[in-house]
Amino acid sequence: MDPDKLRQLLAQVARGEASIDAALESLRHMPFRELPGVATVDHHRHLRLGAPEVVFGTGKTGEEIAIIVEELARGGENVLATRVDPEKARVVLARVPQARYAERGRCLTVEPRPFVDRGRGVVRVVTAGTSDAAVAEEALVSLRLLGNRTDLVHDVGIAGVHRTLAKIDLLTSAEVLIVIAGMEGALPSLVAGLTDRPVIAVPTSVGYGASFGGLAALLGMLTSCAAGVSVVNIDNGFGAAVAASHINRKRDPE
Repeated sequence: MDPDKLRQLLAQVARGEASIDAALESLRHMPFRELPGVATVDHHRHLRLGAPEVVFGTGKTGEEIAIIVEELARGGENVLATRVDPEKARVVLARVPQARYAERGRCLTVEPRPFVDRGRGVVRVVTAGTSDAAVAEEALVSLRLLGNRTDLVHDVGIAGVHRTLAKIDLLTSAEVLIVIAGMEGALPSLVAGLTDRPVIAVPTSVGYGASFGGLAALLGMLTSCAAGVSVVNIDNGFGAAVAASHINRKRDPE
């Protein structure tokens, strides 16, 4: 359950606009609900962690994804599913017609609630090249569903370092930077040496044989000479978005 929605429900009870029994009925399926043979859906995660449960599509059938998405959306909340292949997406869209699919990033969303800005500033997603666009789209879709204003700084890899330097104003004005690169993975080090913004590095599986499916970029980012670069797993745009959201999140006044 979304914290704002829970506050609204408790306020209605306090004002006498909703009965205790009605509130209990609304909370009946907290903190989780079992879907026999499919999953145990965690409805309480948003209250604990500040973000709802997200469906990971790899290894699930289209029908299983659809059942979980339906359950998560039942309470009127926004839903995100990642790593959903086009074939599985067609199954979900047939069962959940209000869902939308971003094919390049393989993300499926249900968004009955309007966007609410929960961040202090803009999270900018920076890509080394067009080949990194799929990971960037996963990050951008995830960031928006988590309540962040976003911007894409596209194709500024170090093979043409003047392109990076030309975007310095955008880099320094971001609240958080997600920097995505394959090959040798050098771009996050360069960006972190140009700005005091938090840098979350995402290695991608883009590159020739010796890149080992992104391992070379991962190791390069982990051994960055620029202090403070944080690194997530290969192609993990979603994980970078969650980390950036935690950094960017507005805090309730004490």
